[in-house]
Amino acid sequence: MKKLLITSFIFLFASLTFAQLPRQEIKENIFRSGSNYYAYPGPLQESLTPPPQNYTPYYISHYGRHGSRYLINDSDYDMAFKTLGRADSLGKLTSYGKDVLRRVTLLRDEANLRHGELTLRGAEQHQAIGRRMIERFPEVFEGKTTIDAKSTVVIRCILSMENALHALLRVNPDLQIRHDASEHDMWYMNFNDKELKKKVFPESVEKTYDEFCASHQNNTRIMKALFNDDNYWQHEVNAQDLAYHIFKLASNIQSSELRRDISLYDVFTEEELYDMWLQTNAWWYIHYGPSPLNNGIAPYSQRNLLRVMIAEADSCLQLPHPGATLRYGHEVCVMPLACLLELDDFGKSILDLEDLDDEGWACYKIFPMACNIQLIFYRPTEGSGDILLKVLLNENEARLPFPAVTGPYYRWTDFRTYFTDKLERYEKK
Repeated sequence: MKKLLITSFIFLFASLTFAQLPRQEIKENIFRSGSNYYAYPGPLQESLTPPPQNYTPYYISHYGRHGSRYLINDSDYDMAFKTLGRADSLGKLTSYGKDVLRRVTLLRDEANLRHGELTLRGAEQHQAIGRRMIERFPEVFEGKTTIDAKSTVVIRCILSMENALHALLRVNPDLQIRHDASEHDMWYMNFNDKELKKKVFPESVEKTYDEFCASHQNNTRIMKALFNDDNYWQHEVNAQDLAYHIFKLASNIQSSELRRDISLYDVFTEEELYDMWLQTNAWWYIHYGPSPLNNGIAPYSQRNLLRVMIAEADSCLQLPHPGATLRYGHEVCVMPLACLLELDDFGKSILDLEDLDDEGWACYKIFPMACNIQLIFYRPTEGSGDILLKVLLNENEARLPFPAVTGPYYRWTDFRTYFTDKLERYEKK
């Protein structure tokens, strides 16, 4: 018992060492301000907590987001390009504004006809995640074991899956891989719950969010840096929209090969950048997190996914060598799933949007590009005993909302009961 308590304390201490207020974290690494555009940082833990004695990993259930990508829509590039381009044609840009236009043009040209596609960095992220998965848990991938991989029908997700599978095959060419991407599975791989979405952001919540954003918007300095005519930008330019689109471009450069040559973060002061992040963080908390403004319903958008993960695990755990079930999709699934599972403190209910950062609720910790949730299952090496699991969020050990056996290790039966009951309570409402 003493050994179990020590292990649990070490895990809790390790979890708390990752806890730091977002302002300081973004100051230390400006790329975190990109929220869902934050390029995957890799695991923060150098080593994982060893399993209890006589336990070995034997099955993995996974859901991951696609890797780094280009921005999705023409407007993501065109808004800043056309606004600055028109001003330039009228002689309204400062020399600094002209240079910002030059960099925006480079980004737009690079993404031409590639909107939403996986970048080279995105492919590399999934190769690395796949390689670490098989290196960390070699027992799961031994011999001719079966790997069942599914992707949503979006090409960046399919290519992310293929890059990960190739990494696994390079280590073990004997793996028996089934991989698929079909509308047949979209009801849980990327469930579009239209009725729930209506309840997540009603007019009353939108009003609260708009008021919060208004208190964190002041783009006068930025506009004066870009334009040489105050009258022009005040009457001809949507200052907030332009600042937001430049911020979006700045955030996504880290996913591009142009990251070695240019940046757009110099457009913003440290405080302006943080204000931009605050608005984005609040938007994600309301739309996909456990916000009490909408009674915390958003995470239940992934109820189908969680039910499938539980059912498939129950089935696979009956096999002598079940291998892994890998799923590749989107951040709009990973974030609410992490909140539905109440991983670490991401199930926390925070009423005042101004308190999100002080409470340490930071979206970039959940869903950078290539973010992932891995359920690692363990069984006794001999004799009988409970099936245990631990959860990795972005390859780091995460806490669940009920008592552990030791450290990050929980009983599968406790997991299944807790979340089955939680889903049933929601559905009864």
